[in-house]
Amino acid sequence: MPLEFGLWRVDDKPVRVTTRPMPLESRLEELIEADPGILGQPLLLIGRQVSTQYGKVVDLLGMDAEGGLHVLELKRDRTPREVVAQVLDYGSWVLELTNEQIRDIYSAYARGRGLAEELDEAFALRFGGSPPEALNSTHALTIVASEIDAATERIVTYLASGFQVPVNVLFFRYFEDEGRSYLARTWLIDEVEAVVPSAGAKGRGKQEPWNGTDWYVSFGDESGSRSWDDALRYGFVSAGGGEWFSRTIRSLPLGARVFTHIPKVGYVGVGTVAGEPQPFEDAALTIDGKSRRMADLSLAGTYRRAEESAKRDGEDHREWIVPVTWEHAVPREEALWRPGFFANQNSACKLRARFTIDEVSRHFGIVDGGSTDA
Repeated sequence: MPLEFGLWRVDDKPVRVTTRPMPLESRLEELIEADPGILGQPLLLIGRQVSTQYGKVVDLLGMDAEGGLHVLELKRDRTPREVVAQVLDYGSWVLELTNEQIRDIYSAYARGRGLAEELDEAFALRFGGSPPEALNSTHALTIVASEIDAATERIVTYLASGFQVPVNVLFFRYFEDEGRSYLARTWLIDEVEAVVPSAGAKGRGKQEPWNGTDWYVSFGDESGSRSWDDALRYGFVSAGGGEWFSRTIRSLPLGARVFTHIPKVGYVGVGTVAGEPQPFEDAALTIDGKSRRMADLSLAGTYRRAEESAKRDGEDHREWIVPVTWEHAVPREEALWRPGFFANQNSACKLRARFTIDEVSRHFGIVDGGSTDA
């Protein structure tokens, strides 16, 4: 049977607060937009009244901290068949949204609302970190209603519990008491019991397209062992201390453009890979047009791994050096960081984050094909 719940004011004795019809059920849309927290889970709203390719309009579209999408559809006096069919139709549409389409939806929503116009920045401000590389790996369908009939309850429960369809109903009840208005909420299916999408439904997230050129490099500026001052002065990036750290840096191809980031500091340089990866002991860098052994240079870092530890536990612990021609690079004190910028624990990986690429390039005066500096 449909859920029923009440609210009591407790003074000398319990007094039940009167339940009223929501003055305008569509006002729920405005309340949710004003504070998505009333849904009971952290969400970033990315669209309102979003048109689908099928000529329909989604009331609200949100994103969670994992990059999953949430369709929020208000019931508005529709029949069970209509509202459930509509939200399932929206699910088929959401499933195919690409990374670029999701970003376009957010950009359209942000314009004119005084919001951060880039999804990456808005995501970071909401959740405290950059969005995952793959968005839309899962989605959830929520019918928002002040009440539903028994048929809607049966249909939703059948789909969610019997067939693992990620659909649920969020109830809001409206109360008035001595001139004050209140909202209370509850879910049809408890969130703890709600069906987690099957493994086949995961891993289908949409990544931003890669331009085939740009790479991210994490330069661990470690006192006494590795120094950004050296890398800035002589033109290189490096990583080492174990197979996990050096494996990705060794994958940087000749001619790749690298966006170099010091963890917990920011982006400090953009340059082009100018040579093959080599262990420090064998590495040579071009200084003033001449090739010089890196080991012969005046360096702040050591980059040397004791011979007895170079092969420890079957792993290569040597420092690997990749020569780079800097297009623009700055001391760490001038590093650039903004909420939503891409960061990753790998020493190097393909950089797909368009927001990071565009903002770092703009700040450093980099355009396609090179720097704008004279």
